[in-house]
Amino acid sequence: MKKLFFGAFALVLCQTSSLLNAQYTPAAAEVPYIEVTGNAELNIVPDEIFIDIRIMEKYDGKTKITIQEQETKMRTALNSIGLGPNALSLSSANADFVRVNWKTDDLLTQKKYVLKVKDAETAGKVFKELGTLEIKNARISHVNHTKMDSLLKEVKILAIKAAKSKADYLLDAIGEKRGNALIITENMAGVHPELANALSNVSGLYRQNRRVEEEFYGGADEEAVQFQKIQLTSSVYVKFAIRQ
Repeated sequence: MKKLFFGAFALVLCQTSSLLNAQYTPAAAEVPYIEVTGNAELNIVPDEIFIDIRIMEKYDGKTKITIQEQETKMRTALNSIGLGPNALSLSSANADFVRVNWKTDDLLTQKKYVLKVKDAETAGKVFKELGTLEIKNARISHVNHTKMDSLLKEVKILAIKAAKSKADYLLDAIGEKRGNALIITENMAGVHPELANALSNVSGLYRQNRRVEEEFYGGADEEAVQFQKIQLTSSVYVKFAIRQ
């Protein structure tokens, strides 16, 4: 019985000693670190420009000009500037109607199309052709780039490299060296198609032409026309250890 008692006492004493030793063990030294944010920006020329076009039945005197007649002429004009049938698509499967007189049941059929072109020069030619055909409802809806995903990756890589460079020159100023990255957080990544925003609410071909000429033609020849660039931005936070 005594042996059992002393054995249990020794075990309790050993555990207590271990607990006390653990309590008095000095805490591991905190790793010194530096926190930085890297920012990057890319400005790219869009290579996809989307133009919304609406064709509506109309009258020339008492003669009705159908949508089909206008569409045929439009396709011929687009083909003359190098835009084949695949460039133009219907934005909806069916035609719809527009009431032209609320006091009567007069309705006119309309169709909506989306035309995709690759550059500002071609877009300018499109608006001139539409103007000649007196198709007055057209606007640039948005712009894009065919390599947008890879360009977004590129701007993010530039941002994290900027953070690394910033940490290096800040630490070098005080005679320290950068260690491994401890935390990486993407704060922001954005696409800012300024042209699309500027023109998205402009309807009516002639007002559109004036806006395009004033903002992007700048009085220059059609060959020199360029759209405002799409701006890609990225911001990345990085916490680096300071090398010991």
